[in-house]
Amino acid sequence: MSAYSEELTIRTQGKGTYEVTTQVAQAVANAGIETGTVTVFVQHTSASLVIMENADPSARTDLEAFFDHLVPEDTPYFIHTYEGPDDMPSHIRMALTRTSEVIPVVHGRMTLGTWQGVFLFEHRRSAHNRTLSLVIQGE
Repeated sequence: MSAYSEELTIRTQGKGTYEVTTQVAQAVANAGIETGTVTVFVQHTSASLVIMENADPSARTDLEAFFDHLVPEDTPYFIHTYEGPDDMPSHIRMALTRTSEVIPVVHGRMTLGTWQGVFLFEHRRSAHNRTLSLVIQGE
């Protein structure tokens, strides 16, 4: 069994979902692993990862709207607002989603479904550089 690691830096333009499927697939190809897994981990507490519909952008628009409704920025009892009104909501949204995804690799490719993509889910309003740590393991 061998292992390969790579870091990706993703520049966001504020809240929303950013597809990273192509970049992760390239890292899998770089690893030269035929069978195994790729683990994708986001190194931040105000962004997360989701595997989501990648064919129709309205599915992601609805996901983003749902999280805005579920954890609104104007919640009066939040006290962790040092970096602004989106500070605590971004941490809660991250905690409700995932910071890592593990995807099987078969025949040198991720085994995502037809309509699945890997997305960085930015929970802050302002632009950020987000770091994704990837580890590909297998044979």
